Amino acid sequence: MSGRKGSGRPPGRGLKRRVKTAKRRKASSTRWLQRQLNDPYVAGAKEEGYRSRATYKLIQLDERFRLLKPGCRVVDLGAAPGGWSQIAAARVEGAPVVAIDLLEMEPIPGVEILLGDATEPAMQDAIRRMLADQADLVMSDMAASATGHRSTDHLRTMALAEAAYSVAAHLLAPGGAFIAKVLRGGADDVLLAALKKDFAKTVHVKPEASRQDSREIYVVATGFRGYGEPNL
Repeated sequence: MSGRKGSGRPPGRGLKRRVKTAKRRKASSTRWLQRQLNDPYVAGAKEEGYRSRATYKLIQLDERFRLLKPGCRVVDLGAAPGGWSQIAAARVEGAPVVAIDLLEMEPIPGVEILLGDATEPAMQDAIRRMLADQADLVMSDMAASATGHRSTDHLRTMALAEAAYSVAAHLLAPGGAFIAKVLRGGADDVLLAALKKDFAKTVHVKPEASRQDSREIYVVATGFRGYGEPNL
């Protein structure tokens, strides 16, 4: 992939497919399988060689905010399986892209992969060395595993978003941008106040590729003021 390859719209939708309920398969599993088979973004990711349907979310965010410009230095937090890093590398035209996760990932052309916890100072030092400078964009599609309890899920996902921003504030260059997944209702008061203080503009967005029945949305902050420490 090169240049701005990749559209926010997946290839053709095709015919709707139905899944028969197998004797040993739960009804919920059948519904999940049918949704996967009829999801145009799942099919599009497979056809276009993306690692996950989530790639389209970043593509759509980039279509709106134009963050992945040639020369943009990118850090992808919680990057596995690598779909966001994949499209970032395709659009920054040779600028460094660093992907970090606790899970191992298959190599991605144009991406430096780190295995570890980005909140650790040693890992942040390693990221800076790979960037050979600061980052222009730090992004996080991390979400906690769902427990089914809304308040718990919200708190756990917000904790990840706050941790992601704490890392971003130490890595971003002045003028840089930050993207993180949050849940419906948006960033909580503490994180939102910090972002509004540290960035020129902060908005909440739900990309079209985000399933309508999903509570996920994204906070996008641009124009980092360069404090170097998060106001959390």
